[in-house]
Amino acid sequence: VQLQASGGGLVQAGGSLRLSCVSSGDTFSKYGMAWFRQAPGKEREFVAAISRSGGSTYYARSVKGRFTISRDNAKNTVYLQMNSLQSEDTAIYYCAADRDDVLTSTAGQYDYWGQGTQVTVSS
Repeated sequence: VQLQASGGGLVQAGGSLRLSCVSSGDTFSKYGMAWFRQAPGKEREFVAAISRSGGSTYYARSVKGRFTISRDNAKNTVYLQMNSLQSEDTAIYYCAADRDDVLTSTAGQYDYWGQGTQVTVSS
């Protein structure tokens, strides 16, 4: 499975961005999907996850109510809509795929990772 993330960029605090992650190499709907992020000097942290069908989602407390994860299985794509962005959201954002669809924040559960897309929020 190959994952290609895009949509990052520079945005002012309070603004919005939508990240996309396109999957190839296997049937996309077989995988639970998630977004993680890593800020400079910090460990990678969980952001949000979505089940294979899209019927269940799970968010980190720090983004709940501001970010929305969704997927389009017909387009092999998972999205992360980010609103009310804050400087603390500055990080490289990675998408990840889980064969077992556990819907977890544990990075080790995920089998495949994209290359990351940079999000920078200026205050």
